[in-house]
Amino acid sequence: MRLSELARVLQAELRGDPNLEITGVAGIEEAGPGQVTFVANPKYAALAKTTRASAVLVAADFPDLDAATLRLKNPYLGFARAVEVFYQPPAWPQGIHATAVIHSSAKIGANAHIGPYAVIGENVVIGDDAVILPHVVIYPGVRIGNRLFAHAHSVVREHCRLGDDVVLQNGAVVGSDGFGFAKDEAGRWHKIPQSGPALLGDRVEIQTNSCIDRASVGATHIGDGVKVDNLVQVGHGSSVAENTLLCAQVGLAGSTHVGKNVILAGQVGVAGHCNIGDGVVAIAQAGLHGDIPPGSMLAGSPAFDHKQWLRATALFNRLPELVKQFQRRTKREE
Repeated sequence: MRLSELARVLQAELRGDPNLEITGVAGIEEAGPGQVTFVANPKYAALAKTTRASAVLVAADFPDLDAATLRLKNPYLGFARAVEVFYQPPAWPQGIHATAVIHSSAKIGANAHIGPYAVIGENVVIGDDAVILPHVVIYPGVRIGNRLFAHAHSVVREHCRLGDDVVLQNGAVVGSDGFGFAKDEAGRWHKIPQSGPALLGDRVEIQTNSCIDRASVGATHIGDGVKVDNLVQVGHGSSVAENTLLCAQVGLAGSTHVGKNVILAGQVGVAGHCNIGDGVVAIAQAGLHGDIPPGSMLAGSPAFDHKQWLRATALFNRLPELVKQFQRRTKREE
């Protein structure tokens, strides 16, 4: 593909030779001739001057480079779209493999691909253009919209509801039992039935080995556009509103309610029965407790304001010297 054509597809301003032939994409340190790369993080700006890439996706006000540049408002999004242009995923032709087990009452829309050893239960309804890969299991009573993409070994439990354009990566489980037990007089734990389904909106992606628990009563809600990274736990009866990101190893205890456009970075933990406001950002390994106002940025465990956390951690390394200063001053005053 000529660089001018790529610029047209990405709706980018081209500065440089429009006839350069582009064959792929790569990171800025690995890219070579014929490839396009990007700069979205300022700390990589210096590498743009030395990259061997034929072209670099940059912001509109980025300085000129020896390499050709494609200028657009969001270089990172542009790079994602460039990857879509050049990456050719496997084709999944319409058809049902002979080893798939599909209950006679299940209703599956047009153009489905159902792979080997997939199991689809009683009274399941799935929309058009589904791709269901090997060993996927869909329990009875599930309702799923159009364009489901379920990778191998993903599971959707009984009576759950999924919207359109949902992606389940390998080993994702939607509607697993919530962790609910009640202790009797003899000190034994009795399981609380988890009767409420998990409900996923449109354009939700649940990545590898993550679990969206069902509720004891009511439902667990995942809103439109939510993206759930690998090894995430969403506890029973929780809700996560639109366009929120739950990054790797995030854990939400039961009945946690997370607002819109929230980012919980890796290993953030949230205590149960908390309300996390819209637009909250919690950096990696933060421990959240209590209700969090909208727009807050938090760090630490237990978490508190990010700016205060930066000041506190800067002082932490100085504590031994500060203690010595305090001890010397105390001795003088004695």
